[in-house]
Amino acid sequence: MSVLKILIVEDEVITGIDIKETLEKAGHIITAIARNATEALASFKKEPPDIAIIDVMLKASTHDGIQLAAELIKLRNIPVIYLTANSETQTFQRAKNTQPSAYLLKPFRHNELALQVELAYHNYKASVPSNIDPVIAETIFLPFDKGLKKVIKQDVIYLKADGSYVKVFLLNEANPYLFSMNLGHLAQYFASPNFYRLSRSLLINLNHLERLEREQLYLYNHDAPIQIPESSRADLIKQLAVIRTP
Repeated sequence: MSVLKILIVEDEVITGIDIKETLEKAGHIITAIARNATEALASFKKEPPDIAIIDVMLKASTHDGIQLAAELIKLRNIPVIYLTANSETQTFQRAKNTQPSAYLLKPFRHNELALQVELAYHNYKASVPSNIDPVIAETIFLPFDKGLKKVIKQDVIYLKADGSYVKVFLLNEANPYLFSMNLGHLAQYFASPNFYRLSRSLLINLNHLERLEREQLYLYNHDAPIQIPESSRADLIKQLAVIRTP
């Protein structure tokens, strides 16, 4: 059995916890229990899951579960399982248009849910090309100088937008590499938790953060300080294991 990273989208807290405990007991990892589309999209971008379990009816959400699934699939094609109390034909037909891996009715049976998750992912892997997914690959190749430049993700210190280009600063490299693409496009391939979007123009690797001051930070092998936007400071601190003076 593969250990899968699973995003749960469920607005009923007790049901969400029940799903989480069922799947963790089966050996899987839950990336988040999102209660609405906003939380789901944020979690999906921060830690891309292998599969998503989505409630069709989401209260106090900008999207219902079917609309949300369509948005997630646009970002990255993953298998989706709908879990819902709604058995209406019209809703089911809408759900079919997103090509879900399963459509399960509540109340769900715990053993059935675990089996459907494993089956959904197995069928998904069998149906997609065997090409390596650059989102989860540790090494990627970017278009550069009429060819491709190998980039090891963990060697990236930070990425900086420069108009329609991106500067990529690497360990043990005196000068950054310049790639012809925008940061918004390239950032999706640096989705692991250690890559943090400090601002619209900066994506930094927290593993290479050496020193943090009130208004600026210093990264390894990079002498010039980087300014911290006031709006980002509090959230940045939350990403770090900070020990405060007692």
